[in-house]
Amino acid sequence: MAANVYGLAGQGFRAEKAGATMQEGLYKVEMRTVHGSRRGVLYVWDGKMMGGNSAFAFIGTYRDGENDEVLVDISSKRHNDDPKFQPLFKVDEITLSLTGRRQGTQYFFEGGTTQLPGIAFNSVMTPISEAAAPPVPPAGKGAIGNGLYSIHIRMLDGLDGGNTGVMVLHDGKIRGGDAFFDYIGSCASSNGRWKGELVNHEHTPSQGARPVFGGHEVGIGFSGSYDEEGALAEATALAGKRSIRFSAVLKKLVKT
Repeated sequence: MAANVYGLAGQGFRAEKAGATMQEGLYKVEMRTVHGSRRGVLYVWDGKMMGGNSAFAFIGTYRDGENDEVLVDISSKRHNDDPKFQPLFKVDEITLSLTGRRQGTQYFFEGGTTQLPGIAFNSVMTPISEAAAPPVPPAGKGAIGNGLYSIHIRMLDGLDGGNTGVMVLHDGKIRGGDAFFDYIGSCASSNGRWKGELVNHEHTPSQGARPVFGGHEVGIGFSGSYDEEGALAEATALAGKRSIRFSAVLKKLVKT
């Protein structure tokens, strides 16, 4: 995630004296090495950052460095075995050490990994608006556990298709997404049952790759069950004038 990412330094970008500590919230992250580029989402709070995309989870920490720098250590973990999703570093699990700086509302980082020395990594983190987030209800008894989850979605009612992504559950907040979409929502949970609502938004044009939700800001309501390992849900989405039902399986990847 990079200062001077993609050659942006020198194209009118100026660093702001805003201090190093990152602003809490959900970000789109765009990543690049000599092998290509990838996208995903990251939720940032209290020195932690977690997120991912349709195949990989990202788990990291951040801290203040010198001269308004942000220092990040972050690892990847595959959660989807589909071989069409290839890792950016050609290996599924990698740990990166990054140095970055805020420029305007974005954060630019650069760094690499001792596992594959000599391969430079750059990325840009751009904040995603959370203005549409529903209010967070009070936590119930035995509420669903905080953490990073993978989410696998399957359409119902004879519709083809599905999707995979990641979701952070944090004290009733829902923040997540993948390479094209972000999820902003909240949930109530107690004694193994949960329900909630979220907004599915296209942070990067999917160019027809996701014809059901692509181009729409989609409101979704859901309910289901959970345990220590993950959760199940059935949901209804309103995409334009269409009402679409789907099921979701969440698997806990990291407890927070």
